Parts: sequence; C-alpha cells; structure tokens
Amino acid sequence: MAGEEDKENKADAATTDEGGEKISKSELKRRLKAEKKAAEKAEKEKNKPAPAPSAKKEKVNEEEISPNEYFKLRSGAVEELKNTTSGHPYPHKFHVSTSLTDFLHKYHHLKDSETLHDVEVTTAGRIHAIRESGAKLIFYDLRGEGVKLQVMATANAYKSETDFAADTGKLRRGDIVGVTGNPGRTKKGELSIIPKEVKLLAPCLHMLPHLHYGIKDKETRYRQRYLDLIINSDVRKKFQIRAQIISYMRRFFDEMGFLEIETPMMNMIPGGATAKPFMTHHNDLNMDLYMRVAPELYHKMLVVGGIDRVYEIGKQFRNEGIDMTHNPEFTTCEFYMAYADYNDLIEITEKLISGMVKAIFGTYKVTYHPDGPEGEAQEIDFTPPFKRLRMFPDLERILGQKLPAPDQLHTEESRAALDAVCVAKGIECPPPRTAARLLDKLVGEYLEETCINPTFITEHPQVMSPLAKWHRSEKGLTERFELFVMKKEVCNAYTELNDPMVQRSRFEQQAKDKASGDDEAMFLDENFCTALEYGLPPTGGWGMGIDRLSMFLTDSNNIKEVLFFPAMK
Repeated sequence: MAGEEDKENKADAATTDEGGEKISKSELKRRLKAEKKAAEKAEKEKNKPAPAPSAKKEKVNEEEISPNEYFKLRSGAVEELKNTTSGHPYPHKFHVSTSLTDFLHKYHHLKDSETLHDVEVTTAGRIHAIRESGAKLIFYDLRGEGVKLQVMATANAYKSETDFAADTGKLRRGDIVGVTGNPGRTKKGELSIIPKEVKLLAPCLHMLPHLHYGIKDKETRYRQRYLDLIINSDVRKKFQIRAQIISYMRRFFDEMGFLEIETPMMNMIPGGATAKPFMTHHNDLNMDLYMRVAPELYHKMLVVGGIDRVYEIGKQFRNEGIDMTHNPEFTTCEFYMAYADYNDLIEITEKLISGMVKAIFGTYKVTYHPDGPEGEAQEIDFTPPFKRLRMFPDLERILGQKLPAPDQLHTEESRAALDAVCVAKGIECPPPRTAARLLDKLVGEYLEETCINPTFITEHPQVMSPLAKWHRSEKGLTERFELFVMKKEVCNAYTELNDPMVQRSRFEQQAKDKASGDDEAMFLDENFCTALEYGLPPTGGWGMGIDRLSMFLTDSNNIKEVLFFPAMK
C-alpha cells in the first residue's frame, strides 16, 4: 500500500499547468474553482443594469458644462415634463397668499426651531441657490421683491417621500416656484418656510449667473435688463427711487392746483427747445412729422386758453449724441404757471427739490460718485437756499476780461470777439460758431464746472433764449435760470415771452441760425405766434430732466443706470 501512495504522490507532483509549471492536482482544482467563480461574477456584472447617476452628481456636472449644452439639457428635460402626469411646467395659475416681504415681516418673531404647524401659507419666488444636506433635506434660497426667504424642504414634512423626490428633482437654479408650507425657524435661527409642496411655475432654461459673482459686464446688464434685475438687487432700488421722484413731483404740483395734461408727441413743427428732432412719416396723411423735442408751445397755448397751471411728465426725443448723461429719448417734467415770473420759479424749484430729497432720504445731503463706484465720493448738499451765479458778471469775473455787451451779441463784431476768447482759452466749438454756441461753451467750461451743490445760473442773453422774456432792467438779457448739480443741468426755467411781435422776431433769428447750419435752432411756429396774439398772461415756465436728477439721487454716473431699457449701439 505504501508503494501505491508513493506512485500517486509522484503522479500528483507531475501535473503541470498551461504555462508548463508543475503543480499538484489539489492546487489545480483550487485554481479552476477560482476561475469559474471569477467568470460567473464577470457575467453577473455584465448583465447588471448600469446604475443611474445620482442627482447630486448630475447637478455638479450641470454647473460645469457649457451654457449651450446646459440649455439643450434643460430644454429637453422641460419638454419631457410636459408629457408627464405630474403637472405642466408652465401652469396657468398659482395662488399666493403671502408675499415674500410680508412673510419675513409677519413671522420674524418665531424662535429658533419653532414651526407653526397649524399655519399654512403659499408664496412664490425665484430659486437662486440650492444646498443639499442628503437625499431628504434640501435648502433653497427663494428671492423676489428684493428680499430672500429660505425654503427648508424635508421629506418628513412633505406630502409624501415619493413626491418629495419627484418635485425636488425637477428644480434648478433660476426656476420660479410656488411653495405651500408652514412658517418656521431653523435651529441656526434662519426664518424659513417648510414646504408640504413645491410647484414648478416657470423653469429657467439658461444657466443663471451666481449671485456671488454677479453680472459686471455693462453691455449685458443694459441689453438684458431682466437678468440684471434678477442678479443685482441694488438695481431695483435705483428704479424705486426714480418712481419716488416722479410720485413726489405729482403730489407737489397737484397740491399747488396744477392740472396734469398730455400733449402730442408727433408734430408738424418741432418747437419748444433748441434741439435736433427725429422724423417719422404718417402714411394716411402722407406727411412727415417730427417727434417732439419739448411740449412747451402746447402748454402755453393751454394757458392762453385759461388753464392757468398745467404740468406734464413725459418723453422727449432728441436726435443727438449718446453719452454718460444723454439718451435720445428721455423723461422730463414741465410746468407753466400764469402770473408767476422766474423769481417765483426759483423759490418753487428750491422747495420742490430740497423737499423731495428730504422726503426720500431723511436728509438734505446725498453721496455721489462722479467717476463710478470705485472713484472718489462727493457729497451733494441740497439744503436751501441754493447758490446763485449771474451769467455775464460771474463769467467776466472768472475770465478776468470784459465780454461783448449782451444787447450786441447779434452783431458779427460780438461773435468775432467771443470767437477770439474761445481760441485764446483753447475752448473747442464745432461749427457753426454762432455767438450763442460760443458763449455756451465758455459758460460750460468756466461756470458749470464750479456747480457741485445745486447752483442757479441766471440771466442768459437773448440769443441763447429765444422763448424767454427780456430782462426788466438789463438790456440784451432774459429772465431765465438753469439749475446745475454736479456740473450738469437738471432744470431750465424763465419768465415766458408773451409779446407776439418779439416772439416772431426771435423765431426769425433762429431761422437764420438754422440756415447757417445750426441743426438745433428752432423752427418758426405760426400757430404758436397766432395763439400769443390772443394774449398769454405773464407766465413762468419750467422744465426738469427726471433721468438726470435720478442719476444724482441714486448715485449713478451713467444715465443708462436709471433707464430700464437705454438706447444701445
């Protein structure tokens, strides 16, 4: 028997594997068994369905892909939602019982970890941030009305865990959602709404910029103002202040017994201001018309008709340059007041503007950055009374030389003298180099530059003021003033010219200027002259640029900041 065992052992030892290595039979069996197990496992893995990517991973990827790819994915997902039974992604109606602002105000008293289970509210807003703390707890930052509310979505509080997963899986940053739930405060003290249901009301198909980075590019901000408003909360505040300015002006004039009126925006003659107009064409009348540059002449016709106090807030259109303080269409307020002169208007202006600033800000002083947010801050003091400068005496004082007499400015000698002053001082004035334009450039360089706080520049010459009444004691001057703030004109007013003969001669002088190449000179308006012949009482007229005043009161150094949709090249 011992001999047979030896033979078996020798045979066992003589077995070789595929590589020629000698191995025992028992080792061979063990290896074959292991290979079989590995093959079975591989086959099992092969037939196993691929695991679905986790929602968390998908969202991270969505943040990393290109905006175009994101739009494609999101649009496809929303189209799929339209065909499901879980609700259309664009429902017709969602009842909001409490605004975000009211929610924050009404439930600010809640203590940490307190939830009002017996109070159910519905609110809505746009999702700006999503923070997941596991599969059953998701935090959303809901924004709207300029405020933020946290949504603390938990599977436990939701109507069902299945619905929780389905509803939250639809949502992305930028989506507008309606939330039904209970007011509460988290352990960390954040006032929140704990939803029983979150409903998608309008999906955002584009990748929303993050609040942290915002939108800095001005071109994007002005062209896509809706996106600017979504991301930059301070933009909304500027337009709220603008609305307060207009609202205050309406109350102010209504309380003084003024009638708010509306006058035509398309005219056969663009009167009321020295400006280049836009043209349009009326097909049925087969007539070229001008977009109005100012409503002034219509207002004075109404005063002739016996409506002694009128005002209008509306758009004007001027076909001129676009820059930091000019837009082709802009908003003004104009009023005309019978039996008032420019002295009365100065008092009304001080009362209106200083009162407005105090009512909006609680102080007469506002901070302004003329070179933008990164530049140096300056304080504008609207405390009345405002500083006053007389145009000719103060310009002569600063220049250190006498200027041509105001009543001689219509002569070529005076024009040449002003031309020589501009050349000597290095003041540029594009042609036509009329006396009015040359003087305007000098005033801009030497007087307007000193006007930081509100300052009246008064008593303009007649060649610069074709609609203003002559000065009662100074020859060649008019009873006119302009109000400047931070070196920019915000207001223009004067005792109105009501002598039809003098008005006609002023218009004729403007016609000569237009013939010499001045596109901004006024047209002769026969209808207006005829109205004056019926008798315009002594009247004060006043106009203010609302956009420009809004710039100073919202700390905006660009007019595009205070226009929702500014003109863009």
